[in-house]
Order: sequence, then structure tokens, then C-alpha cells
Amino acid sequence: MRVLAAMSGGVDSSVAAARMVDAGHDVVGVHLALSSAPGTLRTGSRGCCSKEDAADARRVADVLGIPFYVWDFADRFKEDVIDDFVEAYARGETPNPCVRCNERIKFSALSARALALGFDTVATGHYARLSEGRLRRAVDGDKDQSYVLAVLTAEQLRHAAFPVGDTPKPEIRAEAARRGLLVADKPDSHDICFIPSGDTQAFLGARIGIRPGAVVDAGGTVLAEHEGVHGFTIGQRKGLGIAGPGPDGQPRYVTAIDAETGTVRVGTKEDLEVAELTGERPVFTSGTPLVGAVECQVQVRAHGGLGDGVAEVVDGALRMRLNTPLRGVAPGQTMVLYRPDSDGDEVLASATIVSAR
Repeated sequence: MRVLAAMSGGVDSSVAAARMVDAGHDVVGVHLALSSAPGTLRTGSRGCCSKEDAADARRVADVLGIPFYVWDFADRFKEDVIDDFVEAYARGETPNPCVRCNERIKFSALSARALALGFDTVATGHYARLSEGRLRRAVDGDKDQSYVLAVLTAEQLRHAAFPVGDTPKPEIRAEAARRGLLVADKPDSHDICFIPSGDTQAFLGARIGIRPGAVVDAGGTVLAEHEGVHGFTIGQRKGLGIAGPGPDGQPRYVTAIDAETGTVRVGTKEDLEVAELTGERPVFTSGTPLVGAVECQVQVRAHGGLGDGVAEVVDGALRMRLNTPLRGVAPGQTMVLYRPDSDGDEVLASATIVSAR
């Protein structure tokens, strides 16, 4: 089988490529250049896709004895991931750029090019598992990335491989060391890869500009002025620009954002509770839509935000009624449905949240 190994320069994708070589496949490594100025995208463990990362990936390919190429996807990444991220925040939403990158870059643009060049499979270092075409959580629950892969279609998954999903992360590092790969102790990347400073608000402010608005309480009383709704997310407690807690002495949280009027509403922790989620553009990873009401678990953040309930498709949208309310769910987030079984949690579907109430 001809395999294109996506090599970020990190330990996970390096071991994934090595395992595909061990399995006897015809493997070619490729590093995605996602920035027109690659030297600016890494600061220690923050960021990715720097010249350092490309060089690390090339050295691993040399050790493995496989061909290696760098493909320039910078323009596509800017349009489909960075611009999408900025526009979503300007609308008062809370997007996940890793979800968009997997959906539109790694398993759309990259996979399409790989198949056009005659490759059968794209292998990555994601922590997830595929079993009989079903996407499942990784063995290492702390590193599981099935959430950010749940936007992939059955056809995309048919041409995907996740070679490290059956192994805990410490064992992956140990394996890399045994193989003599210099990335064995390389720090994991954190936060948003294209914001190496970690200052998301400054990044957004530089691109969106000042759009004044008001922070108001549940009764509509203006508590503070702000420079743009992009500085807020549902559930946010700090940095609201208001003096002290509410009249009841309890902390106040962002409970709603209206980008058109620039209004940021704050309230109590209880005001954040939602019992029903609605998501648009559903993707059913097995290729089979849900039929009727299905008991399952929903995850609304890459790490945490889990709840049990009943899901069904209503007028083309994915609707989830929760047994116990979740807090701090925002439009723009991805809802991912899981069904536990004997082989581990299986991903059923995903959708972009448009309503949480």
C-alpha cells in the first residue's frame, strides 16, 4: 500500500510514519508548510510548522530511509483556518481551529492531493483509532483527538490511518528514543498553532479592529464598555471590565453575545446551563445517519464538556437533549456524539453548534 505520512516534526507523527514503514508499506513523508513566514509559528512549545519543525521531520525521514517533501499549503491554511477563525469570533462565536484544519486541510486538501498522486492512505500522528471503518477514541484518554477528527466523512476515514492511537503517549516517546529519533523528547505543541504568543485577544484585535459595545446584566443595565465582542466567549469569568461580583456576591460570567449590536450579556453560573443543543452541517462518520432517537454521549470541547442524553436528526440538523445540563456552551463550538461499546467509545456524528438553550 502506498502511504503518505503527514510529518509535523513532532514525536507522534514521526512514530506513526515509522510504524507504517515497519508494516511494509511504501511510505513517503510530507511536511505541510502552513505559513508564508514559517519562522514565526513556534515559540518553545507554542505554535508549529516552523523551519525547525520542517528540519526535524526531514531528519526523521532520513533515519527511516523514506522520501520527504514539503508541500506549501500556506494560502489554503490562511483562507480555510485562520480567516475562518477570525470571522467566527467577529460573529460572536467560539470556533475550534484544529477541527477546521483537520476538516479542510489535512483530510481534504492533503488527502485529495495524495489520492490524485496515487497514494492509498494518509497516515497522521493523531491519537484516535479506526476499527472496521469506525472512528473511536484513542487508548490514551488524556491524549485522545477523536473530537477534532469527528468532522471527517466515511470516505475520508477510508483513506486515513492513525498508527499511534492504540498506544499511550509515554510509550510513544520511549519508542521514538529506541528508534534513535531526536524528536523523542520534543515538547508537545500547545494552544493555537498560528498564535505562538498565546495572546488570542491581541491576535484577533489586530485583525478585527475596534468595534465598541456594552457589557450588560440580565436587566439590560450597562456595566462596562468594550472594544469588540471578539474579546469574549460564553462562560468567560475574568477580563470582563466590570467592578466586582454581582449584587448577590457571586461571580458573573458571559452568558450571551450579540455581535450585531455589540452587546455582551453577563449573569450567574446557573444562567450558563443549557439542556438542548442544535448543530448544523452534521457529519456521520460511519456514513450512516442517525435513525430515530439515539441515546449517546456528547462532547462540546476538545477536552471536557461531556454530557449524556438523546440525539436525533430534526429537519436536517442534529439535536441533543441532555439528561443533565451543561455549562458554557457557545455557538461555533463542535458537538461530537459518542456511543460506548465493547471496543471503546465510537464516534457517531458531529455538527457545528448554532443554538444552546
